[in-house]
Amino acid sequence: MVTISVIKADIGGWVGHSGVHTDLLEAVREALEEGRQRGVILDFYVAYCGDDVNLIMTHAKGVESPEVHELAWQAFQKATAVAKALKLYGAGQDLLVDAFSGTVRGLGPGVAEMAFEERKSEPIIVFMADKTSPGAWNLPLYRMFADPFNTAGLVIAPSLHQGFRFEIHDIMESKRILLDAPEESYDILALIGAPERYNIKAVYSRSTGEIAAVSSTERLAHVAGRYVGKDDPVLIVRAQSQFPAVGELLEPFTFPHLVPGWMRGSHTGPLMPVSLAQSRTARFDGPPRVVALGFQIANGKLIGPVDLFDNPAFDEARRMANQIADYMRRHGPFEPHRLPLEEMEYTTLPDILQRLASRMEDINGHRPARSEELEKMPEMEVE
Repeated sequence: MVTISVIKADIGGWVGHSGVHTDLLEAVREALEEGRQRGVILDFYVAYCGDDVNLIMTHAKGVESPEVHELAWQAFQKATAVAKALKLYGAGQDLLVDAFSGTVRGLGPGVAEMAFEERKSEPIIVFMADKTSPGAWNLPLYRMFADPFNTAGLVIAPSLHQGFRFEIHDIMESKRILLDAPEESYDILALIGAPERYNIKAVYSRSTGEIAAVSSTERLAHVAGRYVGKDDPVLIVRAQSQFPAVGELLEPFTFPHLVPGWMRGSHTGPLMPVSLAQSRTARFDGPPRVVALGFQIANGKLIGPVDLFDNPAFDEARRMANQIADYMRRHGPFEPHRLPLEEMEYTTLPDILQRLASRMEDINGHRPARSEELEKMPEMEVE
């Protein structure tokens, strides 16, 4: 049984919220290599997307291993010290507490993990997003595992024809539900169409029961009780055989769908598929973007990665995303570019509303106010 753990954190931006300094990546690599030498993990790859550091690790200790999570926590702490020395922006931003307490869940970092028996060939894709929240995976995951217009295997491959089971989390009420596609597709859509409340946590094959995909669903603002940036989620998906093909898993990202996040975590923008080299954010601290790294797993080792969006097949999606970004930016501070009020809960908006509260009046029985100048004007005669 092999476990793959992807644990991410924003521990300091270079410059601003745009990217990751190479010294942070080196500090994390040194910490993980030490853990590999001690036998905590089998293999690792350090990646980044925008200003987030992503630890991709394989091991034999199962999900939520205290040893593996502590190794990740120590790696982030070591890199945070480097970030503070370099005076990087938001150093240690996602490390919300000072002490490790068994796992990193609830401490700030995002986590996606799955354990499985290696197949004869075990291809996986690790998706990493920046300047958005976990609900950004809802639409792509539905299309990967439930939409026959996206995934031809749902129709023509016997191993996929029975469909998939979706584990959906209500992140407001801390509840979950399992729903099956295609029979309960409408129920699935009724929930995941509200991605700021309902997130797809995992997907399972109904023919074998094996896990197919798992995402991070941590919401930093809910943990911290204040705005600390968007959550920048990660996603692990297994490919081929009883799962969709690599090309079917990438296909949903040809459509740069609208996601929350972008500037100050408070704006709606298109999710742009980019190469690792292009993952550094820029325009309005964005637009939101996603990287896809492909690996083969062989005896617990990571063979790769292949930078799957570094391909001209996604040029049109990037062009479309830029056009959508132009359109959305022209709304300025107005919805739907700015997020709805309930999503602005952790910004400065509550302070503004509190400051203006004493000036709010009951509108019942009041006509619209008129200026003194208008009050002095004579009434116009109607012929």
